[in-house]
Amino acid sequence: MMSEPRIPDLDHLRRAYDATSKATQVTPLLEARALAKLTGAERVFVKPESLQWAGSFKVRGAYWRLKCLTAEEARKGVVAYSSGNFAQGLAAAGQALDIPVTIVMPIDAPKAKSDATRGYGARVIQTEHGSRAREEVALERAKEISEAEKLTLLHPFDDPEVVAGQAGVGLEALDQLAAKGVSANTLFCPVGGGGLIGGVSLAFHYLSPRTEIVAVEPERFNGMGKSLAHGGIETVPLTTPPSICDGLMARRPGVAPFAAMERVGARPVTVADADVRRAMKLAFERLKLVLEPSGAASLAALLSGTVDVTGDTVLVVCSGGNVSLADFMRHVADA
Repeated sequence: MMSEPRIPDLDHLRRAYDATSKATQVTPLLEARALAKLTGAERVFVKPESLQWAGSFKVRGAYWRLKCLTAEEARKGVVAYSSGNFAQGLAAAGQALDIPVTIVMPIDAPKAKSDATRGYGARVIQTEHGSRAREEVALERAKEISEAEKLTLLHPFDDPEVVAGQAGVGLEALDQLAAKGVSANTLFCPVGGGGLIGGVSLAFHYLSPRTEIVAVEPERFNGMGKSLAHGGIETVPLTTPPSICDGLMARRPGVAPFAAMERVGARPVTVADADVRRAMKLAFERLKLVLEPSGAASLAALLSGTVDVTGDTVLVVCSGGNVSLADFMRHVADA
């Protein structure tokens, strides 16, 4: 009989943040009056994790997960699969902690992300997946490497320790909001496999339980939304056409993040690629932020008007900015 997934408590989240905050940047909390005017909100704050080390929030969970290794596991090193942002975050964390990192990446992962991962000193192995799900092929290869080389296999989001590490985004934002004398009525957070929203929503659940959590997924890749609606993990069909939000194309949420989300509750919404492109353009023009498509998904959801935020204080987590100049210009030009 399978045991119930462990849900980190507040003390666990704080211990993780205490460790990771020594190695990560405090990303700013930007007030965006232009967004408040556009949406009817009282105030809108943006948390740009695009300005974090390695260009996304992923380094937080990766660093904490590596800190949880035994001395022998750390000496031998780790292997994981990722399409990009966890790869870079884990590679950067491994470099900081002097832990060898191997990353298995799908061949169609953005080149800017694979190049950056190598730049942080990780060994990158790419996989051809053909008509199969790319994450399944990459995971199989990572398992083979783990067994052959005795490396610790890490999952990019389905791990309670990764969830605990990602909660630092929420704890940090809560401190920043408190310093401004405000609390958030509504929080927009992107969802791929669920590691980020799992951690952030737990932080708000414990410390700001009245905040409504809006879980933002790309159209068609709404595995978390479907899973929450059905009370069990649902999988997006393999034939689903891709989204420009490469980092949010998980076909199903992780067990650990889903357990956290079931406890907390959330309002699932989806965004179209066209909305994401417009959000990327607005972020650049009005906020002076360069966001990758996945990093702009929450902003796209706010701007779409799907959720009525009239009179609210809103927090938007913009999760990453790892995008090549060519791809950024192409997306913005199409907005």
